[in-house]
Amino acid sequence: MRILITNDDGIDAPGLKVLDEIAREIAGPEGEVWTVAPAFEQSGVGHCISYTHPMMISKLAERRFAAEGSPADCVLAGLYDVLDGRRPDLVLSGVNRGNNSAENALYSGTLGGAMEAALQGVPSIALSQFLGPKVFDAPDMFEAARVHGAALVRGLWDNGIWGDDDYRIFYNVNFPPVLAADVKGHKVAAQGFRRDSYFGVEPYHAPSGRRFLWIKGGPQQTPTGPGTDAAANLDGYISVTPMRADLTAHDLLSDLEARLG
Repeated sequence: MRILITNDDGIDAPGLKVLDEIAREIAGPEGEVWTVAPAFEQSGVGHCISYTHPMMISKLAERRFAAEGSPADCVLAGLYDVLDGRRPDLVLSGVNRGNNSAENALYSGTLGGAMEAALQGVPSIALSQFLGPKVFDAPDMFEAARVHGAALVRGLWDNGIWGDDDYRIFYNVNFPPVLAADVKGHKVAAQGFRRDSYFGVEPYHAPSGRRFLWIKGGPQQTPTGPGTDAAANLDGYISVTPMRADLTAHDLLSDLEARLG
């Protein structure tokens, strides 16, 4: 089995090392694990691709590359340059430091990498580790992902719904903010929405007098509605959310046609 891995936290991120362990367990001793990850952190870039300028790519070790681009760029580099047309069986993106539940999924470079793989017709899974008080001071904040990741990925690989639709399914997996022993299991969950928790800006004045703006996130420990991802995570469950890149609000098409007709 050939697996391509990437992330948005950068080539040296600890979560990528966890993902490498997961991928190697899935691929097996006869398999191949290839890494193409951003040379620098690319958190929050979503599904950005760098089509207005070239990106440098460097070989760091056997089957390990860093590219000066987004996670989606890294997937494209892996598919069409590093692997030279040899398609991977699976693309894994993560393990992200922080959750990509609820509205975070829309900003996530981790999901951007998985989404690009799906658009290229390759099965893909994004994996993220929800953070919180119970894991911040733990010896390994990725423990839940490290211990439960391989079994979850194998379960999706063997039993997940993949299909060959134009907009293929990819999966968003979020591990709860608890230690591995306290994970209650997994739940298939819809993408939730954190009410009253939005991104905003915080002004900052540099010593030079110049004014800057920091992008500031909202509280992450806010549960979403019943049956959704962040609610499951905060209750101790791994959330598994099937996704597509198709942004059409299909439920509104007929009604809108009637209104405009």
